Amino acid sequence: MSAEATDPGAPLRKRGRSRIDLRRLGRVALLGPVPRDRLPDAIGHVAEAHRAHYPDADLAILREAYVLAESSHRGQMRKSGEPYITHPLAVTLILAELGAETTTLTASLLHDTVEDTEVTLDQVREEFGDEVCYLVDGVTKLEKVDYGAAAEPETFRKMLVATGNDVRVMSIKLADRLHNMRTLGVMRPEKQARIAKVTRDVLIPLAERLGVQALKTELEDLVFAILHPEEYERTQALLAAWSGAQDPLTEIADSVTSTLREAGINATVRIRPRHVVSVHRVRSKRGEMRGTDFGRLLVLVGEDADCYAVLGELHTCFTPVISEFKDFIAAPKFNLYQSLHTAVVGPDGAVAEVLIRTHRMHKVAEAGVVALGNPYTQDGTTTAHQPEPADGERADPTRPGWLSRLLDWQEAATDSDTFWATLRADLAQDREITVFRTDGGTLGLPAGASCVDAAYAQYGDEAHGCIGARVNGRLATLSTVLNDGDTVQLLLIHDASSGPSPEWLDHARTPGARIAITTWLDAHPDGMPGPHRSRPEAPRPQDRPADDPPAGRGRAGGGAPSVAVGAPGAQVRLAGCCTPVPPDGIIGFTVRGGAVAVHREECPAVARMREVGRTAVEARWNDPGDWSGTADYRVTLVAESFGRPRLLADLTEAIATADAAIVSATVEPPSEQRVRHTYTLQLPDAAGLPGLMRAMRDVPGVYDVSRAQQPAAAG
Repeated sequence: MSAEATDPGAPLRKRGRSRIDLRRLGRVALLGPVPRDRLPDAIGHVAEAHRAHYPDADLAILREAYVLAESSHRGQMRKSGEPYITHPLAVTLILAELGAETTTLTASLLHDTVEDTEVTLDQVREEFGDEVCYLVDGVTKLEKVDYGAAAEPETFRKMLVATGNDVRVMSIKLADRLHNMRTLGVMRPEKQARIAKVTRDVLIPLAERLGVQALKTELEDLVFAILHPEEYERTQALLAAWSGAQDPLTEIADSVTSTLREAGINATVRIRPRHVVSVHRVRSKRGEMRGTDFGRLLVLVGEDADCYAVLGELHTCFTPVISEFKDFIAAPKFNLYQSLHTAVVGPDGAVAEVLIRTHRMHKVAEAGVVALGNPYTQDGTTTAHQPEPADGERADPTRPGWLSRLLDWQEAATDSDTFWATLRADLAQDREITVFRTDGGTLGLPAGASCVDAAYAQYGDEAHGCIGARVNGRLATLSTVLNDGDTVQLLLIHDASSGPSPEWLDHARTPGARIAITTWLDAHPDGMPGPHRSRPEAPRPQDRPADDPPAGRGRAGGGAPSVAVGAPGAQVRLAGCCTPVPPDGIIGFTVRGGAVAVHREECPAVARMREVGRTAVEARWNDPGDWSGTADYRVTLVAESFGRPRLLADLTEAIATADAAIVSATVEPPSEQRVRHTYTLQLPDAAGLPGLMRAMRDVPGVYDVSRAQQPAAAG
C-alpha cells in the first residue's frame, strides 16, 4: 500500500487549513451504507470545500466513488491503526481545498483502489468513465515508481510522460505525498529520512514547476523537520519569540490600506506570514532578523490594471526599493505564477516586501495547475467522459511551459539514462529567468543559461545552425550567459551540413540543449569540417617588399591605376596597408628612394607619418579615361564572422563570383567562436568593390566586411 502510518502529533499544518479528525472519519467510514439520496458523513469535509470553489457541483459522483473506495478498502488498516479509507479521504480534501474540479476529486478517492484492492481499471471505466479511469491509471503507475537514486530511468520517464499528458495525475500524487509526509512520525527514522530525501529531490521541485505553492511550502517544512531537526527547532523558537511581539507589518499594512482607499482603488491588504523554511532562508541570508522579515504584505485586487495602479500609488506615497521590483505579470514565471513584487520603506524605516496580484492570480499562485480546473474543457468544469486520443497525447492549454518542454526532451533523448540525468540536473535548478525574443515572445530558462540554451529553446534541432547572437542589440558569442530581462536574437543559417561544436556542451544548461547537442555529436562522431573544428589552411603569403613597411607593396607602371602626385617624376606606390582604389580619398608620403607611397586618407599610417614629421604629398586619381584598360586594382578586405562549417568555401565562392582573384588570404585561429579572414584581392574594375563587399556580407555567418586599416598580413 502506498500510504504511510499516522502520527497524530505531527506538528506541521498549513495555516488556515482545517485538520481532518482521522479517528472520527474512521468511525463514520465503518457505519455502513447510507441512502443513495444522502451524502456520507465521511466526505462532508470534502463536499464543503468543493462547493466553496464550485457552488453548483454535482456531488453524486463523489458519493459513488466514496462508496466504492470504502467498500474495497474495508478491512485494510494504516500502520497507525486507522481504517485505510482515511488516507484517500484526506488526499481528496487537500485537493478540494486547493480548488480541484470534480473529476480530479473522484479519481483521488479511487487512486489506491486498482493498486491495493480487487477493483480493476475496467470497472472504474465502466462506472466513472474514461476520464476518471485515465487519472486512476496514471496515479497507479506513479505508485510503482522508485524515485530514489536507484530509480529505473525508463519507468520514471514513462511516469513523467503520463504526467505531461494530464497534469492532474501529478496533482493527485503530490497531495498523496503531502498526507503521507504529515503522517510519517511512527516510521523508523531511516525510512523517514529516505522518504524525505526523495520528496526534497524530486517531488518538491515538481510541485514548484506545477505552481502548487501551497503543497510545495508545506512539504518543504515537513522535510526540513525530518532532515534538519536542530535547525528546524531553532527556527520554530525564533518564530515563537516573535509571535508575541507587535508585528511592524501591521502598521505598514494599515498605511497601505489607507493610501489605496484614498486613491479609490478597491483592494484587500493582508499580512502573509513566512513558513518555516522561508524564515530559515532569510535568516541564513541576512543574519539578524528584522520584524518585517517574518512576513510580507499581500495586496489583492480585481483586474490586472489595478495591480499597476497599486504599484504606482505605493511607489508614489512610500519610498520604493527599486532593486526589489519584479514584474511577473508581463512576464509570467514558467509555472504560471503571476504577481508584481516590490518593497517599500515604512514610517520607521522598516522595509516591507509587497506582493500585488488579482484574486485569480492568487488562486493560481497557491494551487497552480490544480486551480485551473479540467484542462480539457473551456470552463474548467467536468464534462462527459472523453476517450483518450489514439496517439496518447492530449492538447492541454494550461500545461506549464516546463512540462511541455519535458515532453520534447524525452522524445529527443537517445536513451532513458540521458533523460534521467538531464532531468535531475534541471530539477536541481531553483531559479528561472525570462528573456525576450525580438519577435515579441519570451523564453523561460534556468539561471545561468547561455545563448546556446536560448537557441535550442526557441528553435529545437534547427539551432544546430546557430552561428551567433545579439544580446540587447549587441553581437555576442553563443557562450554568453543571459540575465533576467535580456533581449536575445539568435542568428541561424539554414544549412543541413551545419552542426554544433562539442564545446557547446560546456555552455549548455538546459536538458533540451544538452540532449540535442549530444544526439547530433553521437550521430556524427567524425564531426564536419569547419572553422570551429579545424583551421583552414590559408594560401602562403607573398613576400612583403623591404623598402618601406608602412607602405607595403608598391604597384607602379602598366596595370596600376593612374595617380598624379605633387612630386614630378617620382615613382608611385599604392600602400599595401590600406590598398587604395578609386574613388578613395588619397594622400602621398615620400619614402626611401624618392618614391611616393599613396595611402587612403583614413589609413592609420597617415597619422603615424605626420607624427614623425613626414611631409605629405598631394595625390589624386587621374581621370578614368586615362586609366589603362588592362589595369587591375588590388584591395585588402577583412571579413569577420561566426565560425561554422564551409565558411571558407562559401566566402571564396562569393569572391570568385564577383570576378575577383585572391592574391593571398589568412584565417586567424577562432576566438570565442569568431573567425577573422583577411583577403588581398585583385579586381578587374574598382567599381565592383562595393558589390563584392555586399556579396561577402551576405554569406551566412559573416557579420562585417571592411577595408583593411592595418598593415596587411599578406600581400
